[in-house]
Amino acid sequence: MTRPPATRLLALLVVMIVALVAVVVRLGQLQVRRSGELTALGTEQRLRTRELPAARGDIVDRNMTPLAMTLEARDIYANPSLIPDRGAVAARLAPLLERTVRDLRGELEGAGTFVYLERQVDVALADEVAALRLPGIGVLPSVRRYYPAGILAPQLLGFVGVDGAGLAGLELHYESVLAGAPGERTAELSALGQDIAGGMDVVAPPRPGDDLVLAIDRQIQFAAQRSLRRAVLDNHAKGGTVIVMDPRTGDIYAMASYPWFDPNAFGDYPATSWPNRAVTDTWEPGSVNKVITAAAALETGAVSLTERFRVPAARSVEGYTIHDSHPHPIESMTLGDIIAQSSNIGTSMVADRVGNDALVAAFEGFGYGRPTGVGFPGEAAGLMPPTSAWSDITRATVSFGAGVAVSPLQMATVYATIANGGTLVQPRLVRATIGPDGTRHDVAPSPSRRVVSAETADIVTRMLAYVVEDGTGIGAQIAGYQVAGKTGTAKKLDRNGNYTQRYVASFIGFLPAARPEVVVVAIIDEPDTIYGGIAAAPLFQDVARFSIQRLGIEPAASVRLPPHVFSQT
Repeated sequence: MTRPPATRLLALLVVMIVALVAVVVRLGQLQVRRSGELTALGTEQRLRTRELPAARGDIVDRNMTPLAMTLEARDIYANPSLIPDRGAVAARLAPLLERTVRDLRGELEGAGTFVYLERQVDVALADEVAALRLPGIGVLPSVRRYYPAGILAPQLLGFVGVDGAGLAGLELHYESVLAGAPGERTAELSALGQDIAGGMDVVAPPRPGDDLVLAIDRQIQFAAQRSLRRAVLDNHAKGGTVIVMDPRTGDIYAMASYPWFDPNAFGDYPATSWPNRAVTDTWEPGSVNKVITAAAALETGAVSLTERFRVPAARSVEGYTIHDSHPHPIESMTLGDIIAQSSNIGTSMVADRVGNDALVAAFEGFGYGRPTGVGFPGEAAGLMPPTSAWSDITRATVSFGAGVAVSPLQMATVYATIANGGTLVQPRLVRATIGPDGTRHDVAPSPSRRVVSAETADIVTRMLAYVVEDGTGIGAQIAGYQVAGKTGTAKKLDRNGNYTQRYVASFIGFLPAARPEVVVVAIIDEPDTIYGGIAAAPLFQDVARFSIQRLGIEPAASVRLPPHVFSQT
């Protein structure tokens, strides 16, 4: 056997030396010149930063009873790239997650490295999933929103989405208060997604949100919803609204609209049940609006208490004929009679005395045409005819609640203003916030302003007491308490602005008349019995009775009825 030539061996040695030198040089470059860069790259590949959700603040009623709270939960995720047999994994997970194997496997077939399988599940269920030790399946800490009373005040509270952000109601309006600030955890993980012992693990803890203390009283809210549902069903109506309010502070004790939903499963209900119609919807108020016309007449001195109007059976204004709810001969009526018997014709005659400018000023003074500022998303401003468009027929119809639109809350504020001696107090839903450290921050008292004189408010109150004692509102009487209030019956409009044969019945009142402590709004949408005194007054009566008991309202001496000549007895 011949030996290779020396030149070949030398050449091979040179090549090996050159290759070795190249390797050494490259190693030097990587370990010396680029060591910092490569170390950072390697660390970056191992580091994973995960957001740590903040505990959302609770929402509680005025007595600190929880209405919305945050519970510990888990998110279940998958890394499809680490799952060798996706069919087998789907088959084992499906029964626990109450999913079909087919749907679950479809989610696992993706080419990505992360996919949520379920969000905000109970901790016990997540523990069962973790115990299976399935490759590529993991569990992350999470939280979920829980409403312990279910359907209690759902339109008011609103709800949150799967990402924990408020989507409706107070949850949306006070998102910045309730949400807090998320934290984060940065840790080194292996290729299998496991923590590397001794690796980097840095946690920036989340900041919990503040709690929200509402003016709502849970017991009054529950009773109001119970009575509202019964009234809607008894009247075969489309729906209804109730508001209970303190006229002195503006605190809303209850606010309900039927039909409602369960915010724990809001997606299972039609979206038409989500809005808080007491604040976001408007309607032509009808005769409950006459209280403003009466107040304007008294405040301007356009009509005296003892003056009598000869009210005909019908009245023509600019070619339009105005009727009362029932035919009658010419009747002699004082202003008190006109309000007590809810005469559209008489009210339009009073409005003529007041005049357009003073009547417009009165409606604007009571807050028509702008939101109340209660602090709720999507609050309606209502609709007022522009001053330049007011004619004789505009003045006539607006005086008895047609051609103008308001929200139930705006109407509640009107009656609260009369009950509060002529001073309007802005309604409020929130009384305080409580920080994570337990410090309570009370909301400043609601702003107020005088709308009419105390004397005018007193006389209007006497008229409203007459409505209940011997007028259209006798169905709202409560033994031992003098109620002041007004009935309303209003036609609804279609999409083209034409009047239909569908009605909204209402009764709005307060008590005790001499020392008002609570205002109650009762509205029934499309009842079989269209009159407010029949359909809505009993609802007012139910809610007011419970409020008397809950708030410990004492009876008061009766106010003197205004001069009148008309009587049902």
